[in-house]
This record gives sequence, structure tokens and C-alpha cells, in this order.
Amino acid sequence: MEPGAISAFTIPSRDFTPAYLHLGARELRRRAEEALSLLESCSVCPRNCRVNRLEDKWAVCKTGRYAVVSSFFPHFGEEDCLRGWNGSGTIFFSWCNLKCVFCQNWSISHLGEGRAVTPEQLARMMVYLQEQGCHNINLVTPEHVVPQILEALPIAVEMGLRLPIVYNTSAYDSLDSLRLLDGIVDIYMPDFKFWDRELARKYLKAPDYPEVAKRVIKEMHRQVGPLVMDEHGLAKRGVLVRHLVMPGGIAGTREIMQFLAKEVSPHTYVNIMDQYYPAGKVSEKEYSEINRRITRSEYEEALAAAREAGLYRFDTRGLVGPRLRLLWLPD
Repeated sequence: MEPGAISAFTIPSRDFTPAYLHLGARELRRRAEEALSLLESCSVCPRNCRVNRLEDKWAVCKTGRYAVVSSFFPHFGEEDCLRGWNGSGTIFFSWCNLKCVFCQNWSISHLGEGRAVTPEQLARMMVYLQEQGCHNINLVTPEHVVPQILEALPIAVEMGLRLPIVYNTSAYDSLDSLRLLDGIVDIYMPDFKFWDRELARKYLKAPDYPEVAKRVIKEMHRQVGPLVMDEHGLAKRGVLVRHLVMPGGIAGTREIMQFLAKEVSPHTYVNIMDQYYPAGKVSEKEYSEINRRITRSEYEEALAAAREAGLYRFDTRGLVGPRLRLLWLPD
């Protein structure tokens, strides 16, 4: 930890107000209207499918006029700075604009498990989670439903919503969507999955993923800066990047960490995750090289690469953290 880093990235909870409350109801409604217009010839994500989702048509994301929600609940499996002691108020959106062959939420992201919700219903979910004592509203897989989220937000604010918003994304986002979220999202939590274009084509079915991820993570950082927490260790504003270590180092961990340190910020808060396991289509012959868990040495190499790049703010979990899980990772 660099000298002075703790105080530099701490804000008293009494001094924090969620970003969207500064915009006012009129601007929130205007943003929602502009976002909804993107659905008419859909450019909400980098797929640019150009179908009219206002008429309930869909393409890659299989989501029409209304967002589909799989579940919503206080989540205690997130990073400590999000889950705190009352949980992160998580809303899992169904479907996805990526097609990760190793997806660990296959029934949600690939099969669409869940139900369509109106803006009013989505708003009530947010407020319900606040009433449960959650520390934030954590929007999981939101890339393809940004207009629907923005449509629900002013309704939730009128109902009393006052929690910071976490945008929990794969980083396969459009700059149009991020522009509309500027001044609304408090905490961006993007993945950076793959560095190599051809590997992104094979495993995510999105060859442009690395370029998109680099572009949008820079924009997220421009909007909210490095992650800042309150005196209780709860995240309040900023960027938290997740990176899943893959078998054989195929994700490009070293390059990703160098990018974060040099082109985003050496103060970037990073969660280097060890929980990869074979799921989805990984059992198929085409993906046999990732049909195993990672080894202890692969995870340690990932941590070393991050430190060598100049990063120093790492997520360390409590009793379920990566340091303890290392004990049972195979050699």
C-alpha cells in the first residue's frame, strides 16, 4: 500500500450523496427518454443489432421492450466493500450480449431464466432492497438493458431510493450507454475477461471485446475515478475491476494488469479471481484446454503480474477469500 493511500481513497459517509440525486428528476427523465430512443434501432451495446426493441423485437441479447430479471436479493457473496454486513442489493438481469462458452450462470445468461418486468416493478425491487438494509443497488449484466434501468430510476427516486448504484458489467458496453450513465452510476464494476482478439472470438463470441473493454474502462474511470470507500470500508464511488484467471493464462492477465496500471491508473482497485471452474460448453472437445480448474501457481503468477505492473489495491476477502482458497487449489 502506498503512503497516504488509505486517507486518499476514503470519504466520510456523512459527506456522500448518490450521484443521481444531484441530477434532479427532470434530467433523469430526459436521460431515460434518450436511452429509450436507442431501442428503436438498437445501439445499446456494441453488437449494434439495429432491431426495433420498442416493438418487442430482439437479436443477440434476446431482450425486447422490457428487462428480464432472474432474481433480486441481498447478496453476501460479493466483494467485502460491496456486501458489508447487510449485503449488496443485487438485481440479476437475464440474457447477455456476450456468449461466454464457460459461463457459470448459464441458465440465466444463455437460457433467459426469469421474467419480464415493467419500469415500476424494477423500481420497486430497488426500493425493496433498500428497505432490507442493503448498502447499494448492484445491477448485474446490465449492458443490454440500460434504457430500462434509466426508465425505472426516476420512479425509484420518487419512491425514496437513496443508495449508490453499482454497474456490474462484462465491459462489453457502448459509449452511448455510458454517456447516459455519466453522473448516475456511482460504482462501475467491469470485468476484463480477455486481452487477445482471437481468443475473445473463440470463448466470448465477440472478437472486438478487448478493444471495447479498454475503451469503456477508460471512460468509466474518467467518470468516477479510483474506488473510494467510507470509514466503514464500504465502496461509495469509483471503479473496481474484476479479472478471472483462466487455465493456461489464456486470459492475458499480464497484459491486462499492465493496461490498468499504465493507461487507467496505478490506483485501480482490482479483484483477481480464482474461482474459474468448467461450466457451460467447456466439456465439448473444442474447449478441452479450459476443461479444468486453475492451479495454485497460475493464480500466484497472476497476482505477481499485477504487482509487477504497479498495481497495489487488491480485493482480499474474509473467510472465503482467495488466500484461504489457495489451500485447496491443485499444484
